[in-house]
Amino acid sequence: MYILFFAFLGGLALLLYGMQLMSDGMQKVAENRLQRLFEVLAGRVMYGVLLGTVVAAVLQSSGITTIMTVSMVNAGLMTLKQAFGIVMGANLGTTVTAQLIAFKVTDFVTVFIALGFVLNILAKGKKLKYSGQIMLGFGIMMLGMQMMGNSVAPLRKYQGFVDFIATFADNPLIGLLAGTVMTCVVQSSTATIGILMAMAGQGLIPLEGAIPVMLGDNVGTCITSVLASLRANRAAKRVAYSHVLYNLIGSVIFIIFMGWFVDFVLYISPEGDIARQIANSHTAFNLLSTVIFLPIASQFVAFIELLVPGKDVVISRKPLFLDVNMLGTPSLAMQLATKEVVRMGNMAWHNVELALSAIEDRDSKKVAYILEHEPVVDILEEEITKYLTQMSEKQMSTDLAAIHTGLLHACNDIERIGDHAETIAKKVRNMREDGVEFSPVAHEELKHLSSLVLDASSKALKALETNDRDLARASLAASHEVKLYQKEMRKNHVARLNDKICNPAAGFVMLELLINMKRVSDHSKNISQLVLGEF
Repeated sequence: MYILFFAFLGGLALLLYGMQLMSDGMQKVAENRLQRLFEVLAGRVMYGVLLGTVVAAVLQSSGITTIMTVSMVNAGLMTLKQAFGIVMGANLGTTVTAQLIAFKVTDFVTVFIALGFVLNILAKGKKLKYSGQIMLGFGIMMLGMQMMGNSVAPLRKYQGFVDFIATFADNPLIGLLAGTVMTCVVQSSTATIGILMAMAGQGLIPLEGAIPVMLGDNVGTCITSVLASLRANRAAKRVAYSHVLYNLIGSVIFIIFMGWFVDFVLYISPEGDIARQIANSHTAFNLLSTVIFLPIASQFVAFIELLVPGKDVVISRKPLFLDVNMLGTPSLAMQLATKEVVRMGNMAWHNVELALSAIEDRDSKKVAYILEHEPVVDILEEEITKYLTQMSEKQMSTDLAAIHTGLLHACNDIERIGDHAETIAKKVRNMREDGVEFSPVAHEELKHLSSLVLDASSKALKALETNDRDLARASLAASHEVKLYQKEMRKNHVARLNDKICNPAAGFVMLELLINMKRVSDHSKNISQLVLGEF
């Protein structure tokens, strides 16, 4: 019995490993096309369904697709309505693997493994190599299925097990629960569908008992989106809620009409092919659920928003002011670019403010906020630079050309300020994890230097926004103060190290913080000089 148990576990391991190989190969073949698909996503839910289907089919995982979706909603790149469309499509796309498993290809398993291995190892072209990886993964997956089927075959002799499995047909809720728990543990609905097919192939479970378990598999797969949303914002949590309720409500509907659904599956499937019947039931459930929910997507999203009330403050990663239609009028386009640069600068400054205050209170939430939002600054820098580059192709006056050059420089300086905020945040996180503490005197000095840095940077950014030369000069003066005080702090810090008031670990961190704080001030100085026309 133990041998059969470990044979089953070994088969499951091969199934999961083969799926992972296929998924990795598919992703490499697709390269960055999936990301482009997400970027061009339109607002219509139907497009989201199509996108989710394609991405889940390529990745061979609805879980990864929903995690990506949760992350993009969390980042403000996608609305809940768009995300719900992708969730429906992801459920549909993941049924492709089950359909592949249902094909009778066990006689060719060794061919897939051998040919896939040869291509993966010997092929020189990347596409051919990755195609070999996909074939190898598929062969290993099918070998795992074969092992699981052989290992569960003797269970037909155990009447107690047979009677328990039979209850799934008489009481579908038990089957639903069993499928949910199994998928939560394995974290792959495709794997549990594979287990179900292996058992059904040995005559251990009829279609009437397999369908409730299949429905439970679809509910259980929501665990990935739930886990992904635990530390995300409210909008991302709504995506997880929509995923759970979508599958749960759909499962309840299909259990109520179980008799009709079984007849439908038998009608569209080959007679006597239980694996194909289970695969078809999986596809039919997700397809029909999409058909049911697609017309009421807006109402369903509104219901989710009622369940998870509140307003999210989401910073969009997309430019708010840049308009390509204005490029024909450079003066107006420059005003829009300036507003976007100022917006980017305010984000970077806010990150610096949080990073410097986190040195004092070691607040992990501030660190998490900075690390989550710093990429927004990078994206905006890229978009603004692209916009300004397009603008340079137009005829501009001398004054406008000077502003254009200044904005390009300012954009780069602001991006670097954001990078230093991120570096400081990471240092704070390490200090918190390693238990690094500064002396009271060092704390007071850091607090004063922080106020000087924030003063210099805020005045520089305000001067850029308002083209205020007096503010720019005040910022330069503050930057000079930062330089002098930072030098004084270095001397004081070395003296404390020599007197063993500060430990060496804290000393090293202090020096790195001083470098990054001074560089924030240096980039602020650059921005002020731009306003004064001294670049």
